[in-house]
Amino acid sequence: MIRVVTGTSTGVGKTVATAALAARAVARGQQVVVVKPVQTGIADGDSDAAEIHRLTGCAVQEYTGLDHPLAPDAAARVQGVTLPPVTEYADRIRVLDAFHDLVLVEGAGGLLVRLDDDGGTLLDLAAQTGADAVVVCAAGLGTLNHSELTVRALRERGVDVAGLVIGSWPAEPDLASRCNLGDLPHHTAAPLLARIPEGAGALDRERFTAEVDGWFG
Repeated sequence: MIRVVTGTSTGVGKTVATAALAARAVARGQQVVVVKPVQTGIADGDSDAAEIHRLTGCAVQEYTGLDHPLAPDAAARVQGVTLPPVTEYADRIRVLDAFHDLVLVEGAGGLLVRLDDDGGTLLDLAAQTGADAVVVCAAGLGTLNHSELTVRALRERGVDVAGLVIGSWPAEPDLASRCNLGDLPHHTAAPLLARIPEGAGALDRERFTAEVDGWFG
């Protein structure tokens, strides 16, 4: 199975959510690989794939690395390089699907961020590979609109939405966050799969994998 993990925006906890999904699948005996088609900001040491491996120990692959912490098409333009087409990423991911129970594909930023020079997006990649999607969203004010727009775009393209994950659940949630626990699934007609506590990404692998199951359900 191929599953894309997208966010309603940048900074919503997509990488930690991807790690949580991977760790949970590994704990259930599945063969898992995590793919990051495009990683930006590598000149600053950014690597979501490396962070997922640190938290979970599972196999990771990173296809295209770009120096600047920008949207991939902008980062490539500034660097003066040409990005591979999304179809090339799709071909590589389909090969992985033949040898793994679960291929998790973490996008860059939101669903419609350009991953190549021809306007290809994570939405295109999901449609081309027959993937379903998990949408990582924020907890507080504004998340309902962002989440519903993302879910709607996926469904309009024929991509099934497996559910939502709140990428950083505050230790002391405010009124909006508490209301959103019920409103998010109601507005999107998608189940809330998990609430990942803020700071989970700072845990070591032993604690992360030991605690991850409690964040779901």
